[in-house]
Amino acid sequence: MSQDLQQQPSEPEEALIKPVRTVSKIWLVPIVALLIGVWMVYYQWSNQGPVITIEFKTATGLEAGKTKIKTRDVDIGLVNKIELTDDLSGVLVTVRMDKDVAPILHSDNQFWIVSPNVSLNGISGLGTILSGPYINMAPGVEKQKSEIFIALEAPPVTPKGTPGLHVTLNSESEFAYKKGDPVVYKGIKVGEFEDIFFNFEERVVYYNTFIESPYHTLITTNTKFWDISGVQMELGASGMKISTGSLETLLTNGVTFGIPEGMSKGEAINDRSFFDIHPNHNSASEERFKLSAEYVILVKDTVRGLHVGAPVEYRGLVIGKVLSINSLDNNQDGLLEQGYDIPVVISIQPGRVQQPDNTTGLAFIRKQTSLWIKQGLRATLKTGNLLTGALFVDLQHYPDTPLLVTQRLQGYEVVPTMTGEFSEITAKVTAILDSINEMKLNVISENANNMLLQITQAAQSLQSTANTTDSLINTVREDKVTATLVETLKNLSKLTKDYSADSETYDELNKTMQVLQSTLQEFQPLILQLNSKPNSLIFADSSGSRLIPTAKTLSNKASGN
Repeated sequence: MSQDLQQQPSEPEEALIKPVRTVSKIWLVPIVALLIGVWMVYYQWSNQGPVITIEFKTATGLEAGKTKIKTRDVDIGLVNKIELTDDLSGVLVTVRMDKDVAPILHSDNQFWIVSPNVSLNGISGLGTILSGPYINMAPGVEKQKSEIFIALEAPPVTPKGTPGLHVTLNSESEFAYKKGDPVVYKGIKVGEFEDIFFNFEERVVYYNTFIESPYHTLITTNTKFWDISGVQMELGASGMKISTGSLETLLTNGVTFGIPEGMSKGEAINDRSFFDIHPNHNSASEERFKLSAEYVILVKDTVRGLHVGAPVEYRGLVIGKVLSINSLDNNQDGLLEQGYDIPVVISIQPGRVQQPDNTTGLAFIRKQTSLWIKQGLRATLKTGNLLTGALFVDLQHYPDTPLLVTQRLQGYEVVPTMTGEFSEITAKVTAILDSINEMKLNVISENANNMLLQITQAAQSLQSTANTTDSLINTVREDKVTATLVETLKNLSKLTKDYSADSETYDELNKTMQVLQSTLQEFQPLILQLNSKPNSLIFADSSGSRLIPTAKTLSNKASGN
């Protein structure tokens, strides 16, 4: 059976077909790496910030891949590329910003390079000495976004969004303010000049200025600005005035502001407004007088020392000012013609004479002044300061002056003038000099010489006579003194002889002294009694014994009683 089985042919087995692997497992590694890379690229791309372009004048201190962008000292970007502009007027800096910064890329963002800087306003950027310059960004407030910006040449004075008020100041005077100059109020710095613009058509300088909060509420419609730069010295008709601002304005320039005395506070300002910069406080205070009545005076004397703005006074009170000098065409032959009257336009302000500063007050001033001119109101030029020679216009009443018909010149009422004090002094000096010139000085000089010669001769004769008299008096005095001295010596010698020890006078004087001594001894008991009993001379003693002065005998003297 086994043999049969061996003889039977075997049936072929069905082949097992298996698929051949065309990709090796090793390829899984790069595929995974590729996916990771794609994911990283996507992650990097999805998380990276926008690219912005900033145009600078120069790229001083900037380096691609190193220079950072900061705001409030926080890194927000990095410089990628620096290239020149097409016209070579500046450089374009490409910056990759952080993703979180995209929402604050407003169109009014400000960029500038921060580097060490030393100026009158202070020292800044010292931290960049070691780290190097960087680009600083100040976020704006506009809603519109942008990726192209123009950088500032210097840091902004006031960052965008700072609370306060922007105003524009303008000046027609020769002031020289710059960015960063202070705005001071009562010694406190409350703002700064931000930008300067010169209008060529108007020839006026405009200053964009920022007033910080809360001081911006002080700015109203009646606010006036004036200059306080350095030390201000003013020599005028009223004397010399010196004023200064703060220490900062002594080194730089600056302005201050306020509301002139007598004006209302005014309305608050919320939008940008325009203000004039006045030269000083007095000029700013003048602005509170809006209306004025204008007149003209015709000056026959010199106007040297009279300036535009000089005061017009009435009895010592300022009531106006000089507006112009020789600016009118008064239909005269010419300035060099004899008798040319110089027209001076003056103003009288109602607000200065306790009248309302409106049309009613102006009408009253015009009516009253016209009446006073008819009653003798006259104008004269007087010296207000002997040091500077400054003149002012003085209005006074002269009742004795003849009445004049009211005159007008180019629409201005003419105020008659009187000769000024300077002209009066000049006329008096001239008259004195003319009188001196009319004197015959030669004849006077000759007569004076003759008189002096005669006086000299008389003085010489008088001196000779005096010398002779002195000699005579001396001689007489010498002779008289000698005789008197001889006589005195004789008398003295005689007197000495009379009082000598052997002379009679000496003996008589000695006897007299002995008698006087004896008499005094006799009165001694009486004196003792009076000392013991003063009334013994009037009342008798009860003892019955009375002391009777008796002369002493030689025996008593010898016994010692």
